Amino acid sequence: MDLGEAGDSPWGDVPSQSSSRAPTFNQEDSSAKTSTQDAESSQQSQSSIKSPTGRGPRGPIRRLVAQPTKLEAADDPLGPLGPLGANASPGADAQADEPPVPPQKEQMVIRTTMPQPSQRRAGSADPNRLDDEDLERPVGLRAPPPVQAAQPSPVRATSQPSVSIEQAAKPSFYITVGDPIKVGDLTSSHIVYSVRTKTTSKGYKQPEFEVKRRYRDFLWLYNTMHGNNPGVVVPPPPEKQALNRFETNFVESRRAALEKMLNKIAAHPTLQHDPDLKLFLESESFSADVKHKERREPIPGESKGMLGSFGINVGGGSKFVEQDDWFHDRRVYLDALENQLKALMKSMDTMVIQRKAMAESAGEFSASLHALSTVELSPTLSGPLDALSDLQLTIRDVYDRQAQQDVLTFGITIDEYIRLIGSVKQAFSQRQKAFHSWHSAESELQKRKSAQDKLLRQGRSQQDRLNQVSAEVADAERKVHQARLLFEDMGRLMRAELDRFEREKVEDFKSSVETFLESAIEAQKELIEKWETFLMQLDAEDDETVFYRPPIYQSSDKAPGDTAVDRARATIDQDSD
Repeated sequence: MDLGEAGDSPWGDVPSQSSSRAPTFNQEDSSAKTSTQDAESSQQSQSSIKSPTGRGPRGPIRRLVAQPTKLEAADDPLGPLGPLGANASPGADAQADEPPVPPQKEQMVIRTTMPQPSQRRAGSADPNRLDDEDLERPVGLRAPPPVQAAQPSPVRATSQPSVSIEQAAKPSFYITVGDPIKVGDLTSSHIVYSVRTKTTSKGYKQPEFEVKRRYRDFLWLYNTMHGNNPGVVVPPPPEKQALNRFETNFVESRRAALEKMLNKIAAHPTLQHDPDLKLFLESESFSADVKHKERREPIPGESKGMLGSFGINVGGGSKFVEQDDWFHDRRVYLDALENQLKALMKSMDTMVIQRKAMAESAGEFSASLHALSTVELSPTLSGPLDALSDLQLTIRDVYDRQAQQDVLTFGITIDEYIRLIGSVKQAFSQRQKAFHSWHSAESELQKRKSAQDKLLRQGRSQQDRLNQVSAEVADAERKVHQARLLFEDMGRLMRAELDRFEREKVEDFKSSVETFLESAIEAQKELIEKWETFLMQLDAEDDETVFYRPPIYQSSDKAPGDTAVDRARATIDQDSD
């Protein structure tokens, strides 16, 4: 097809040119013409590529857009230009004068956004849009499908809730020591306690567990943690007692002291991460595990520990003179506090002894009143005497209970802080040993340096010896540096520990005094209530059922009202009237 001859329209739709064309042609001519035009166009394109300079003047620029064209079948009797055959419609003659209508190109809908609701096809609702999926599928990026909001699951989660970083770093412990049971024979008898632990720490296998421990196991825990953590104030267990160690009051006070010791250790930010605490609280075969641990890692003695692990000799040295005024003042304060607490503990013991003596006296007084009420002839007197005897028994029980509560509330706190001061003094002793170790290492370093200087003055005659001494000097310098750092770190740690000691002391004594006063007030209220009830019974003289009257037994051989006792009782009644 020659676009230059056809002008601007490839179909010859100009009226002046289309009128001269024949209106009909057969199928063979059209196919031959089409093949001839294709050959000519291909030859022109090849010649234009080979010789670009031989091109003629270009016609008007037309922008060709690649769009799909709907093609008709070749055997269609109508053809693309309308009805041209013999079976044409009657209106064909009228349309012959008009130019043929060019074929219409199919318009494809190209959409880059989702259609508006007003532009959607009217008809039955199709929620899945299966009908127009192929027709209205966008060519560009498809918008993401709508996402429904998350709904709460009806199934309750069985996993534990997540905790914050602070709670995970500082796990909580709740430890109880109870169920003291005496086991063993006469020579090896001892008390076994049940230690129950509830914790949020992830270092334990279970959140709740229970083990059996005896007193020497608690003592092992204290000594081990004291050696593992120099400078830390470890809460100590109660002291041993050889006599009356199976008495009920003593066993109960020891149980409470052991429980308080474990809870304080577990609440300490450093001691709660000690592996020996985990072994104590969780091990089912504690004795075997301890023996295995001692064979593998011997327990550091009192003179070794952290310093011995560095290879530093620990010795008493000369008398320690404190250079830090802060530690000197704290040491004087602790000595005075210990003396005051011991005096307070002595007064507390005296008061408890007096309460027990008062309880015992009230019991004896009750027995005497009861004996008197049984031989009293007048029922108006025997009844109040017997009621007063019962009241004295109640007073005895109140005094016994108050004495035990005083020991378990205030006395146990005083005893605990007397032992804690001893633990603080042990931390002071560890610091003194660290100081002596530091100075011992410095003295050893000076000796090594003197030997090195002596060898240097002798020249290079003893080069091997000089190298050995130089290595010894370097090792001594390392030990001095480690000992000095340990002494300084221990000082900083003890400052923090003493501050913690002061805060806990105020809180514990405040709580103990409040509990002590509350128990004393409750005991006095109970006594006042009993006395008021007794006085109300005395005031009700007309009511014969207020007091209990012992029955009067009469012998069968004598007539009632004819005995000497009856005559005496009748005389007393007349006198009272």
